[in-house]
Amino acid sequence: MRRAAFGLLVACIPASPTLAGFAQVHGVAPWTETVISVSDVKPFARLLGEIGGWQPVARGRLSAAEIAYWQLPATASARFQLWCAPKSSTGCLRLVRFKGVPQQPIRLGARAWDPGGIYSIMMRSDDLPRLFDAAIKAGWWAESPIIRFNFGGSDLRNVVLTGPHGVNFAVYQRLSPPFTDFHLGLISQGFNSMRMVESRPRARDFYAQKLGFGLVFDGDGTNAIATAPEPSNFGIPLNYTLKALRAAAALSPTPGETGRVEMMQITEFAGIPQGARARAPNLGILSVRYPVQDLAGYRAALAKQGVTPAQSAEAVPIEGFGTTDLFAVTDPDGSLTEFYHAR
Repeated sequence: MRRAAFGLLVACIPASPTLAGFAQVHGVAPWTETVISVSDVKPFARLLGEIGGWQPVARGRLSAAEIAYWQLPATASARFQLWCAPKSSTGCLRLVRFKGVPQQPIRLGARAWDPGGIYSIMMRSDDLPRLFDAAIKAGWWAESPIIRFNFGGSDLRNVVLTGPHGVNFAVYQRLSPPFTDFHLGLISQGFNSMRMVESRPRARDFYAQKLGFGLVFDGDGTNAIATAPEPSNFGIPLNYTLKALRAAAALSPTPGETGRVEMMQITEFAGIPQGARARAPNLGILSVRYPVQDLAGYRAALAKQGVTPAQSAEAVPIEGFGTTDLFAVTDPDGSLTEFYHAR
């Protein structure tokens, strides 16, 4: 049965941005990792490691300088594990356990259409039904059963897996044409991050004009979810799949299949903003981290666009990177995006 695939459409569109931005001039590369704040690593290790074949490539304690970068008191502490997919050194997940500070979920009780906070990290699979069955048995949940749909000449399967703290992994299997840009396996590296937004044009323009990303995809919000009442991958009520409209855009600092950021507005529903909690040490997806060759130059370019970092630090020891200069910016819906240079 083919069902309504609502949004997340950049899994099957052309790889190259149609509009270049100034980020590429300063050497902004695809994001290398996602930072996720968790209370317990074990549910993620079971899905990623036991089921997906991922491996922890680094682990340890956050330095005092990194705790300060996250604007936490000196009494706070944290440990992390950095997990990467097989045959991949990018699109990894840094799982961080903060201690000694109050926490609450970033997207507390949120539905898919509630804006603010990073909604999901997108991955791929070479056998989505097998992954779905294993994930459900491991205690993960989903917004819907697997959805199958056609878009842009591709035959796709998709499901949004939901774990602790409302962390979502949106997983795709492209049945045809074959996907060959990076290794798949049961769970591939991350390649995109989805943010639910109040206004697609406002969010799109922030990443394009303020951050200098290139435009990959821009949907005007005139398409309904389905042509008949069908389940959707965002859990939209069945009787609204003919009424709700999708408005999505995706951007990337460089051409390619990785390092993207996507924003989705579900125009029929007025969601409850979640962005005020999108800060460490709260639980959920905190950010994605983009490496930058010319960090000082890029930061100066952002300042000319009126972008002021929400947090920044220099010479921070970060395991997996080394001594690192970094800063984070906040998008219009309150979600963080980080930029760094490892010395």
